[in-house]
Order: sequence, then C-alpha cells, then structure tokens
Amino acid sequence: MAHTITEECVSCGSCQPECPVGAISEGDSIYVIDSELCTDCGACVEVCPVNAINGPDEE
Repeated sequence: MAHTITEECVSCGSCQPECPVGAISEGDSIYVIDSELCTDCGACVEVCPVNAINGPDEE
C-alpha cells in the first residue's frame, strides 16, 4: 500500500520534487500520490511541514 496525503495538506508543494518516481501531483484541493507509482520510500514524509503524509501502515 502506498503513502497517502491527508486533508491536512496545505498544498505547499514541497513533497512533489522530493518524489524520486514522480508519484506526487497537484490535485483539485490537495496534492495526491499515485499508488501505482509510489515505492514507499518516505522521502515526501520527511519534507512535509504539516505532517500530512501517512505511511502505508498509518491511516
């Protein structure tokens, strides 16, 4: 299961350039992670200023 971005996202965009496989894109109101591309590396989690990204074992 891939990482997910929660509604806490403030759409700052800091996570998008950190994704080595390009799985993060800007959605309608928040950024989203493509679960087919996400490799669960966690690079996005480290840079999120509002802790809006959950790992595969979190909800």
